[in-house]
Amino acid sequence: MTDDLISYINSLGVSRYGFFDAGKVIPDNWKGLGFGISFSIKLSEPIVRDIKNGPTKTYFSHYRSVNNHINEVALKLTIYLQNMGHKAVPIPASQTVSEGNEIKGVFQHRTAATLSGLGWIGKSGMFIDEKLGPAVRLGTVFTDMELTPQVPVRKGKCGSCRLCVQSCPAMAIEGKEWKAGMERNLLYDARACSSYMKEAYKDIGRGVVCGICMSICPRNDS
Repeated sequence: MTDDLISYINSLGVSRYGFFDAGKVIPDNWKGLGFGISFSIKLSEPIVRDIKNGPTKTYFSHYRSVNNHINEVALKLTIYLQNMGHKAVPIPASQTVSEGNEIKGVFQHRTAATLSGLGWIGKSGMFIDEKLGPAVRLGTVFTDMELTPQVPVRKGKCGSCRLCVQSCPAMAIEGKEWKAGMERNLLYDARACSSYMKEAYKDIGRGVVCGICMSICPRNDS
């Protein structure tokens, strides 16, 4: 059954994927779903290069298109798993659930990706794929289907690099190396990042994202 699932995932147009043990990270309301699938979609390299000095309308459109594809892949995986007799939950590609002053999602795709062994979290808080670099978008599906987890990535590999820290126009990045379990606010100030984007790039469109830290990362060339 796992081989059939892998074949199906490969048919959906994803760049990379991995399985993870969700037992310790699954939200309480989904405790019966002990496993997860993390997958990535690589962004267009020329479009990403164009945003080293700030986001463009082309990048924003591309970003939303990739998010739509991620949601479609996650939904198709959920339907596939349900048709196999399993339970599954797709996590939205980009959904903010604010609690007080905290900005967060239902579940962090980056956590799923590191648990699946796909890469690590950079100093800017963005996910860096081991093979594809940071120019990726992530998707996650939880399921009760028993899967063989990959070996999780437990620490960052950014070393002494501080390009993202120096390039952040919101000055939101602390510059600390990531370790598994580390609180997000020790890496960067999500509120400062969000507030800057809304004000500085409002001419591009509502919900615009910056991407400078992703574009300038030397891991794009690895």
